Amino acid sequence: MSSFRRILIANRGEIAVRIARACRELDIASLAVYSEADRAALHVRMADEAFAIGPAPSRESYLRIDRILEVARRSGADAVHPGYGFLAENAAFARACEEAGIAFIGPRSETIALLGEKTSARRLAVEAGVPVVPGTLAPLDDLDLLRGEAERIGLPIMIKAAAGGGGKGLRLVRDASFLAAAAARARSEALSAFGDGRLYLEKALERPRHIEIQVLADHHGHTVHVFERECSIQRRHQKVIEESPSPFVTPELREHMGALAVALAVRAGYRNAGTLEFLVDAAGHPYFLEMNTRLQVEHPVTEMVTGLDLVKLQIRVAQGEPLPFAQADLRQRGHAIECRVYAEDPGQGFLPSPGRIVVLRAPAGPGLRDDSGVYEGGEVPIHYDPLISKLVAWGTDRAEAIARMRRAVSEYAVLGITTTLPFFERVLRHPAFLAGDIDTGFIERHLDQLRAAPSDEDRDIAVVAAAVRALRDRQSARAQGPVPGDATSAWRARGWRDLGPVR
Repeated sequence: MSSFRRILIANRGEIAVRIARACRELDIASLAVYSEADRAALHVRMADEAFAIGPAPSRESYLRIDRILEVARRSGADAVHPGYGFLAENAAFARACEEAGIAFIGPRSETIALLGEKTSARRLAVEAGVPVVPGTLAPLDDLDLLRGEAERIGLPIMIKAAAGGGGKGLRLVRDASFLAAAAARARSEALSAFGDGRLYLEKALERPRHIEIQVLADHHGHTVHVFERECSIQRRHQKVIEESPSPFVTPELREHMGALAVALAVRAGYRNAGTLEFLVDAAGHPYFLEMNTRLQVEHPVTEMVTGLDLVKLQIRVAQGEPLPFAQADLRQRGHAIECRVYAEDPGQGFLPSPGRIVVLRAPAGPGLRDDSGVYEGGEVPIHYDPLISKLVAWGTDRAEAIARMRRAVSEYAVLGITTTLPFFERVLRHPAFLAGDIDTGFIERHLDQLRAAPSDEDRDIAVVAAAVRALRDRQSARAQGPVPGDATSAWRARGWRDLGPVR
């Protein structure tokens, strides 16, 4: 068993900030990497040391294994934490770390390779007795084979990238006449995203829930599950709101799904933190989708209802420490909900909204947590995922968690960029959401209601925030000397365009 002194964080944004904080609590030096676009980013400011790794495009910086390993060697890093995204599930990166004698905080490279290829993961699940969505167990490269398998499985079907995830290389086909075109688009997208155009098919379940199980495994033969997360509120197959516990899952289903998750993790020889994703039909039957061999974006909801620190546990397991608890010791307490705050414009088809954050006021109060990767005056670059923050609310039950989240969303002030905060306010007040009547098609079904124009109250809040900012600008200008006019006011430059006319 070894103790890490210096951990290199091979990521950016809020997750890099989250890992740096865990390192600080463990008295471990945190080493950040950054692209030219992130020179002044929050994760760079939060780390003990920071190193440049290349230009803004991720393929020239955050995806450059050679540059990241060179920094790790040069900086004397004992370990690398990959976060999520970028190289987190790249078996070649994990292998390169292993060969360089640098600990990779995650599973072994061969485990990542086994579970990262979706059809091999499905075969492993079948061997472990875990039910899978009906479909193919091997990639299909030929269009005639795709047609034949689609006919065997029965429409509707999902065309999926064998090397994929995150909603990329994914197409729903309800009409056989669209199969060829959908396969071509899925293959092209998979090649672009993963460098691998192989596809496989799954039966498309009607109105399923997307529920995942968190697992933890150490190097001493202990594997546990840390309950479920409800992830059915999705847009374009990307999760936007998550909660734990699921309003649908009974104690019996929770125990069953947890046992399935542990069985597959043990079968794979899994180590560290991982997540098994399931689709659950209306009758409560779970079907394995995939296993993510990394920390999930939505890990805070599990932390809020269990009191665990999953990032510190990852580090301790990677150091060779045993898990400090058994399955029987784990309990869920209360209810937690997470909203992923994106720099996107819901009124414009969720187009990215990069730019400078002129005003940023995060909510506070009982039961709230804001895992942010930005700060007031900072830039949201166009080159990366537009996630700027994960807002989490905890309550003694689901109703209190929702009430706290609604308050938090109403208090959250962001000017200079457009965000998804107003969209969340409408989701959190929707009768179907309040009743727990949700599935993966929730947003698509209710989209017209959910992206309605800002209310008069929204605009009033925006006007007050703008006035406060304008006053601060003038006070600052007076302190520094006369400034010709107020033409440089950030509100005048951006605010009216973002919020529309005030009536």
